[in-house]
Amino acid sequence: MEKQEFYTLAAFEYVADVQILKGRLMSDGIPVFLRDENTLNSDPLISNAIGGVKLQVHYSDKDRATEIYNEIRSYAMDDHGNLRSCPNCKAQRMEIYFNRRGLFYKLFPFFEKRKYKCLNCEFITEPN
Repeated sequence: MEKQEFYTLAAFEYVADVQILKGRLMSDGIPVFLRDENTLNSDPLISNAIGGVKLQVHYSDKDRATEIYNEIRSYAMDDHGNLRSCPNCKAQRMEIYFNRRGLFYKLFPFFEKRKYKCLNCEFITEPN
């Protein structure tokens, strides 16, 4: 039997967060595997410790799955409802980013200051 290789398209903190993307990929004929789904269903509080639930696809489906994910993902917006622009490359593909370093922020993530990460150049910034 041939070994299947998977590509991790994205990781989500909770199992419920991945369901829309999973459904869209499957409706487009892309098989999906959710790594650590059962673990988080039994104990959602350990999500940060194991890196959340990972949505994986076959490597052969990686490019198409990435296109679909980029079409439907929501990007960070400013207080006026406009997409945030990266100060480094000016792309409007910013996501909320938490690095959760240190035990304190892992236990109390709501105390960490919100940052934004550009999905184009990976520049991390804090809001003004």
